[in-house]
Amino acid sequence: MLAPDRWINVGLTGCCVFSNSRRKAEGAKWSWRRGGSIFRLSMEKERVSTMKILLTPVMPFLLLLILPDGIFSSSCPKDCSCSTPESILCFQRRSSSIPRGVDPSTKSIYLFANGIEGLTAEDFDGLENLEMLDLSQNKLTHLPDRVFEPLTSLRNLDLSSNQITHISEECFHSMTLLERLYLYSNHIKTIHPAAFNGLEHLLELKLQGNQLTSLPALSMPRLLLLDLRFNVLPNLGPSDIQTPNLEALKLGGVGLTSLNKELIGSLKNLHELDISGNQLESFPSVLKETPGLLHLSLAGNPMGPLRVQDLQNLGELYELDISSLSLQGLPEELSQLFPNLRKLTAAENPFNCLCNLAWFPRWLRAQSITLERTEETRCHFPPINAGKVLERLEHRDFGCPTTTTVTTSTVRTTTTLPVAVTTFPTTTRADPAPRASDNPTDQEIDLPLPPVPASPSSSSMDQGVEQHFCPSHTCLNGGTCRLDQHGQVECTCPHGTVGMYCEVQNYPPPSPPDAEPPMGTVTADPPDISSHQATATSILLDLHRYIEMRPYIRGIRLTYRNLSGPDRRPIQLSLPASFPEYRLRGLNPNSTYTVCASPLGAPSGVDSVCTEAHTAPETTRGPDAQFEDPKLTTMLVPAIAILLLLVLIAVVVGVVCYLRRKRAKGHLDLECEPSQLELDGVKGGLDNGALPQKQPQLMLPEPAVQNSNLEYEVLLLQDHCTSNNNTSSHKPSYF
Repeated sequence: MLAPDRWINVGLTGCCVFSNSRRKAEGAKWSWRRGGSIFRLSMEKERVSTMKILLTPVMPFLLLLILPDGIFSSSCPKDCSCSTPESILCFQRRSSSIPRGVDPSTKSIYLFANGIEGLTAEDFDGLENLEMLDLSQNKLTHLPDRVFEPLTSLRNLDLSSNQITHISEECFHSMTLLERLYLYSNHIKTIHPAAFNGLEHLLELKLQGNQLTSLPALSMPRLLLLDLRFNVLPNLGPSDIQTPNLEALKLGGVGLTSLNKELIGSLKNLHELDISGNQLESFPSVLKETPGLLHLSLAGNPMGPLRVQDLQNLGELYELDISSLSLQGLPEELSQLFPNLRKLTAAENPFNCLCNLAWFPRWLRAQSITLERTEETRCHFPPINAGKVLERLEHRDFGCPTTTTVTTSTVRTTTTLPVAVTTFPTTTRADPAPRASDNPTDQEIDLPLPPVPASPSSSSMDQGVEQHFCPSHTCLNGGTCRLDQHGQVECTCPHGTVGMYCEVQNYPPPSPPDAEPPMGTVTADPPDISSHQATATSILLDLHRYIEMRPYIRGIRLTYRNLSGPDRRPIQLSLPASFPEYRLRGLNPNSTYTVCASPLGAPSGVDSVCTEAHTAPETTRGPDAQFEDPKLTTMLVPAIAILLLLVLIAVVVGVVCYLRRKRAKGHLDLECEPSQLELDGVKGGLDNGALPQKQPQLMLPEPAVQNSNLEYEVLLLQDHCTSNNNTSSHKPSYF
């Protein structure tokens, strides 16, 4: 290969020779006229020197454009990228071994998803300066002893997502500077008790997603993070984890039935604890004595409802996960316990969205708390709120009664109350509403009972009548609760609500608005996607505006899922941009669906617009039910009309055929018997042996059989009936 200075000389010479041929000719001619070839050569050299002076500053830039990528980094392995001299990236190299010829000064090597099947210590010879080695997502099944011994400066080792089954005693021998060791998502079943000896500087150890049933004693004074999730380790104690400076401990899904008090008590610096997905039936009492926690996950444990006294010492929490705990409500005192809370996860709980939970959305907004997995945090009861997102409910949606101030005393009430619609039995007497200056010992008279008090305790009753109290928040939507003489709960529902607990709202048709002074109106933009014409199993989506607002898209990706059923997995559909409407079919009746539209090919969540739609409840039709489907009616009406027309045509054809047959048989009526005179004449002729040659009196009926010789078979005898004077138009036959 030529040196760069020789490339410059050759290039300049070629440029002078080939681009200035005309000047050469003129120079040659001029030098020939002067009569000397030496002078011509001197002119050529002078011209070359002039071009060198002009092009020398530009040539380095031209060389950078012409030379292939990586010409100066000759130590970069094949099929790898060396963006910096100290870093090598080999992604999906498809080789079963470590690349050769790595520069000794390299500090980082990324070999994930290369298909590497085995390692040897010779693969790392000369890499004493290597600090980062990523061997994740390969096909390693075994780690030889002291395989990483040449890597004396290694600080980060990632062996995750391989097929390793065992960690021997000397796998990590001489790796005294190692700080991060990732072994998660392997098939590790056993670890030698001394496998981690000597890793005194280790800060992070990740072993989640393996098949461990026991754990060697981890004596690591500097360890800050330990992840043991998704193994089978139900009996962890203080002898297993000897890490006094541990900050994050993740024990999700390891089969815990209780949390060892001594273990948690020994971790004085613990800030993050994950005990989700275990079998804890009650809130761990040791957590009441761990005030320094910032992140706590209790999700997926059968521990029942949360109590305020269990959480009152966790005021420093920044993030809390209480999802999948079968919670139906939350105590309002939680809003006073966590002043520093910023992230809360409460998904997959069957919340009863009644008045006692109306504080929750207001608290989230007031404290700027982010509710994670918002779409999975929905109401389960009452039916009017079932399937709705809890965070998006307003105060009126919880059915809280209107605020009414009632001043009561042990004998009389001092609040003026309206006359009731219904009254109690005669055994109960109510006083008239006295003024503030009335004597409380006035005589009692029978008056209707006021309807406003929440319980009968706000009115005076006879001493012999037992007083009953309504449970709090029994009646919804502002209904008034009362107990009858048998102790049964009854709700007096306000106008527009019905049901046993006033849970069903019947919205009356809107009345015409009163005349108001003209005000400036603000027209809200219609949503990009909307739903209408919902049936029990289908929803029609309107995508007109979504397509109009995005003329550049080539297709639409629809993602929908059922928020009311147990199966909430999303379903995706791809539609062309030429579909302004689309009907989702095969849905469940009486369910809430969330439908999101995003540009086809765009990353998930980019320019995504969502809406909610509800399918109609499934109705059972009786024998007298009418068809309400317009399409079905449109199909049945023409079919019935055609069927009736065919029946009419068949009737007409039948009548015509019948009349023709009757007319044809009219001439063969044999109800009249032949006269005795004709019979005698025939007999006489037969006795004489002579037959008449002609019988002009015989009447021919319609031909019964007609052959090819135009002969007819006729009756020999035919009587003359007085009722039939018609004569045949056919001529008689002659024998």
